Amino acid sequence: MQASLRFSDGVFRNASGVGPALKKGSTLPVMRDFLFRGGRRVPIAPLPSVSPLDVWAKPAETGLRATWLGHSTLLLEIDGVRVLTDPVWGERVSPTRLAGPKRFQPVPVPIRALPPLDAVVISHDHYDHLDYSSIVELIRHDVPFYTSLGVGAHLEAWGVPPERITELDWWESAILPNADLRITAAPSQHFSGRAAADRNRTLWSSFALRGPRHGVFFSGDTGLTPEYEEIAERLGPFDLVMLEVGAFHPAWADIHLGPDNALEALGLLGGGSFLPVHWGTFDLAIHDWDQPAERLVELAPSRDVHLVMPKLGAPIEPSRVEGVEPWWREVSALERKAAPPHDEAAERLVPIGDPID
Repeated sequence: MQASLRFSDGVFRNASGVGPALKKGSTLPVMRDFLFRGGRRVPIAPLPSVSPLDVWAKPAETGLRATWLGHSTLLLEIDGVRVLTDPVWGERVSPTRLAGPKRFQPVPVPIRALPPLDAVVISHDHYDHLDYSSIVELIRHDVPFYTSLGVGAHLEAWGVPPERITELDWWESAILPNADLRITAAPSQHFSGRAAADRNRTLWSSFALRGPRHGVFFSGDTGLTPEYEEIAERLGPFDLVMLEVGAFHPAWADIHLGPDNALEALGLLGGGSFLPVHWGTFDLAIHDWDQPAERLVELAPSRDVHLVMPKLGAPIEPSRVEGVEPWWREVSALERKAAPPHDEAAERLVPIGDPID
């Protein structure tokens, strides 16, 4: 850790100098939004999902298949190798089971039903990406873990044997011992910590995974950074790109992408099929739960983006996806039917404050 170019005075830092604080002048407006602005932050019913078990029992015909299991958890099948990203099966992403953001979308399958795994990749140590209960259960699967510098201390403390943990600095790579896959940690623009006392004591990363025929990119959490151009040059091209699109807000736009900046990041990375993640599972922001998805569907056609948005649990082979079916609108339609009549006079009495531009 001390040898890392990102490590200074006991903490890791973004290359840009961006820190985790809200943008100047935004704290009070954000608090007003959280306290007084309503909206549809949680869906009225669980989102549609399917079981992937029958499909997982057969190899991917094209050699590349992805199954989105919620938030940033994916099962990736790359040239015969299975990789699980940021596994979170817990009910809350919080230091306590009694409070904090609660899951509104069940995981389509339990951990015990997963097929044999070749690797687990963990981008950073925030609760919605590193979940204690999930790690403890995955220990029984005898799978190696690949993660950012310092995060291995959490894993080892929870019972993961140290010989199954590989920590990587940005641009460092590891080749799976029994599979033909290279895992490379790459830059992201975010922060870390599971409590106030350990802020930025561990590194945060994106990851590039490359097999003999296919390459994929997984963003973890990040804001828009020009380092994505270097990632494209050094680690691209990518057949599939997974970028975070949810939990965004102008006040923290430097450390989360959101749908608009995700499309900009995709361009910097050189394109590839785009599977958006980090949405549809937890209430972590002020926007409506389906806003990231609707915004992407609106923007993608004009950007010539190959957007793939599978239903939760649905394994897809990106090269065979021809369009997006807005499956989440099944729940949106239920909400419209259940909504009370619009009362403009009452709405004017709600002290929501000025929006943040």
